[in-house]
Amino acid sequence: MAFDAIETPFGKTDRIVGGAATYIAYAASYFVKPVQQISIVGYDFPKEEMEELKKRGVQLDGVEVVPDKKSFFWSGRYHEDMNTRDTLITDLNVLADFNPKVPDSFQGADFLMLGNLAPSTQISVIQQLKPRPRLIAMDTMNFWMDIAMPDLQKLLKMVDLLMINDAEARQLTGQFSLVKAAKAIMDMGPKFLVIKKGEHGALLFHEDQVFFAPALPLEEVFDPTGAGDTFAGGFMGHLARTKDISFENMKTAIIVGSALASFCVEKFGPIRLKELSKKDIDSRIQQFRDLVSFEIELV
Repeated sequence: MAFDAIETPFGKTDRIVGGAATYIAYAASYFVKPVQQISIVGYDFPKEEMEELKKRGVQLDGVEVVPDKKSFFWSGRYHEDMNTRDTLITDLNVLADFNPKVPDSFQGADFLMLGNLAPSTQISVIQQLKPRPRLIAMDTMNFWMDIAMPDLQKLLKMVDLLMINDAEARQLTGQFSLVKAAKAIMDMGPKFLVIKKGEHGALLFHEDQVFFAPALPLEEVFDPTGAGDTFAGGFMGHLARTKDISFENMKTAIIVGSALASFCVEKFGPIRLKELSKKDIDSRIQQFRDLVSFEIELV
């Protein structure tokens, strides 16, 4: 839960609410309630944003408010292709001292989504949850591979599902082939793996099974910030709603997550995610079905 300042070829904003937990919560809340949030914010995080999340069934008992410090702030500028970006400012602020505490009321959760933070912080949350959730999913990034690899390797043995992008999968394993990289990552611990490829879709791996979902071709991509976290929220929200963690159901979860992410990029920050109706989401999911549906006769 943070503030972002974003510049893209289509516009800029100096300060907008962001953060992985914010995007994940908004996306997941369309499918399951309650969403139990664990995060940290400063005195400057908007109360109206907290109220909006509460109205959507997000429980904030696990959100620590630090009265004398500012919230995390990130500033970035996207290139013309919208896939690459430069980080201009990273002010950790309250995040520098984040030591997450799992409230007693959150114990017994069946599904845990660990946003992209230090592996030691992610491990701390897993160790506090008794009993262990049915499915533990996590996100990470190249930064932690560079500076915290031993912790990351320990964490990978503790989770069921890893979500990363294609460049991170290659860095983590040293393999260029994503199929070889996937096998190497699953050998590290996770039973399931999602490799995101931005505008080129996402791959799901489990044992010897592979599923590919394309991204929806969009006329305009306004702001890709938060798209990966929105994908994770939609993906986990679908699994939590159906209570089915089979590979077959994860295929559907990939489509659901991709549909939510395709909305996210249409406006700055999480603005678009606050406007959706069930009809909007169902229609977008149908567009994905139409995109990949075909029949072929083998002669």
